[in-house]
Amino acid sequence: MALKATIYKAAVNIADMDRNFFYDASLTLAQHPSETEQRMMLRLLAWICHADERLIFTRGLSAEDEPEIWRKNDHNGIELWVELGLPDEKRLKKACNQSRNVVLYAYGERAAKVWWAQAQSKLQGLSNLSIRYIDDELLAQLVTFANRSMTLQATLQDGTIWLSDAQSNLELHFTEWQMSDWKHEGM
Repeated sequence: MALKATIYKAAVNIADMDRNFFYDASLTLAQHPSETEQRMMLRLLAWICHADERLIFTRGLSAEDEPEIWRKNDHNGIELWVELGLPDEKRLKKACNQSRNVVLYAYGERAAKVWWAQAQSKLQGLSNLSIRYIDDELLAQLVTFANRSMTLQATLQDGTIWLSDAQSNLELHFTEWQMSDWKHEGM
């Protein structure tokens, strides 16, 4: 018997001060049976960082040829490709060839630092690739917001994300491992 995805609902109020962008979103996240809560919440946080009316969650873990999140233009071209984890160089090169802008959210402290040490020199030539890292402690704090029904407020300014719900507040910062040459929207 196949395991089914766990469905989460998130009502998110976003105030992105850097982009002067204010948005209320009602999101549905399907947590794949093999996906951890940490990864699912990082996926939600990545969506918040790039919030836009056209930004959508893809089939993610269920589709090898799609990122976790993407934004397409009117001509079905990919404007933004968002990955999570520690993908291989080939996947990132493919993403950079298909999309105007690629953002990778790396996590898993021990493995991520080893991965970055090995991949850094190979990925520096990808001018449209940004890599952001979140440490295990912040990711664990982010998971405390996980609930089957979430109501969140997010304020983004100058590389800082303030996330809150009725019980908790959290200030988040990513470590920028690589910055894209592209001027992109969102954090």
